Amino acid sequence: MTDALSRLLETRDWLLADGATGTNLFNMGLMSGDAPELWNVDEPAKIRALYAGAVEAGSDLFLTNTFGGNAARLKLHEAQGRVRELNRVGAEIGREVADACARDVIVAGSVGPTGEIMAPMGSLTHEIAVEMFHEQAEGLKEGGADVLWLETISAPEEFKAAAEAFEKASIPWCGTMSFDTAGRTMMGLTSADMVKMVGKLSYAPLSFGANCGVGASDLLRTVLGFSAAGPELPVIAKGNAGIPKYVDGHIHYDGTPDLMADYAVLARDSGATIIGGCCGTTPAHLEKMRAALEERPAGPRPTLDAITAALGAFSSASDGTGEDARAPARRGRRRSRG
Repeated sequence: MTDALSRLLETRDWLLADGATGTNLFNMGLMSGDAPELWNVDEPAKIRALYAGAVEAGSDLFLTNTFGGNAARLKLHEAQGRVRELNRVGAEIGREVADACARDVIVAGSVGPTGEIMAPMGSLTHEIAVEMFHEQAEGLKEGGADVLWLETISAPEEFKAAAEAFEKASIPWCGTMSFDTAGRTMMGLTSADMVKMVGKLSYAPLSFGANCGVGASDLLRTVLGFSAAGPELPVIAKGNAGIPKYVDGHIHYDGTPDLMADYAVLARDSGATIIGGCCGTTPAHLEKMRAALEERPAGPRPTLDAITAALGAFSSASDGTGEDARAPARRGRRRSRG
């Protein structure tokens, strides 16, 4: 293993990833409906502050501000011709922040879903998806990203297209899906299904797991599902900071730093190696998560009751598996990046 993330994983029992991108950028003044990726060029000081906030809070790995940096998403802002530029600059800023740190920090190039429905249900063909992901991957590689980070994916077909694109770019990658529909992804995958899919990829990720979803409790139930399947690769847990609530005209996540500290330890004990936060997670949360991971000894694999006692109830009775679980109806997927 010669890539930066693999070298770090060889020496550590766990790594702390970063928190939210959207939540923190909104706190800096990003307006709803604006493309965060344009800030890589228009507001580079704020993007630098975003990355530095995670590093200073203790993150070993942070994601670039490029979640929606593919041609399909940027077309909504008439910026589809700037894919390479926006991804390259987003990674370059990250490289500067990581290289200025006295310890090893990984720059992970964020790659989100296209926002399109893949054929035959939709118009997005495998070939076009690979082309879009490849274009984004090359920009992130040029900017100095250590690894690509596919996230918030719902469809297995899109996950596979991204893997093929990353192989063409010759860069290591990690991949997470969002299990936000009664324990399944919006397109019907269970945790066990994902383990099987990842195991069959010709260009395997360095690590895989879950991000976003409904809440921290649900995400850990999914992590337990990964662990039960006996995966060979390290598992990622990147859960939201509680549940979103509408307060004074804004979306607010009710997960406190102390709750996320409990979540981080439970994630580690559930089998996750790379642990971070998604929507609502700020540097204040990350600081508590880092301290808890460092100070609290490893414990036994938590029960479902232990998870709900610490983090709150599950959003559904099932984790998407079992005789009483039914696959959700397939439908369009939304964009989400914290």
